[in-house]
Amino acid sequence: METNLWMQLVGEFVGTFILILLGDGVVAGVTLKKSKADGAGWIAISLGWGLAVTLGVYTSAFLSPAHLNPAVTLGMAMAGKFAWANVIPYCIAQTLGGILGGVCVWIHYYPHWQATKDADAIRGIFATGPAIRNYAMNFISEVIGTFVLVFALLAFTRGNFTDGLNPIVVGILITAIGLSLGGTTGYAINPARDLGPRIAHAILPIANKGNSDWAYSWVPVFGPMVGGALGALLFNVLP
Repeated sequence: METNLWMQLVGEFVGTFILILLGDGVVAGVTLKKSKADGAGWIAISLGWGLAVTLGVYTSAFLSPAHLNPAVTLGMAMAGKFAWANVIPYCIAQTLGGILGGVCVWIHYYPHWQATKDADAIRGIFATGPAIRNYAMNFISEVIGTFVLVFALLAFTRGNFTDGLNPIVVGILITAIGLSLGGTTGYAINPARDLGPRIAHAILPIANKGNSDWAYSWVPVFGPMVGGALGALLFNVLP
């Protein structure tokens, strides 16, 4: 593995870490008892995740393409904009960054877990879950949301954005997906965003936590991968 790739993997790890620390952090602030942001609601969460993505990209783009998302990495490879040989290493680095982000959210809000008795709400800080559990429709929701994400990201590559503006536009895109499409599943639209923190939830001694809902965990992993692939396929057939 060449040195350049190692630095790219560091970038993906760091960027995804920042993404999860700030993204799961806003969910924790809104959800956990005795937090000053308790009850701020879905708009705060959607805006927080949009900003988290923007800042994750800005903090890692000097090292890597700042995909921060295995579905994006797959879509870029399918569109011929990324080397297939690097897809799996990128996905691993992104997931590891997600695990560390989840760990740091737990540390940051440490006293608040004991004050929060709702195990499902605690799990929801780390991992997504369906508003109505219907695996087929939950899967389709993740496919649609990630299709929009990856197709839009690829479309942006044909635009003429001012230097440095692209991460802001990506953050707006994430916010729009969250507000418009996120209410069904919590819009993982990123396997590393869900799997990494879910692993952290499973292994950490979090007060009042329940199970990590592994029965659902395949949806936010495979749904986004399918959605990302479909977004890339549509991009490829357009002139």
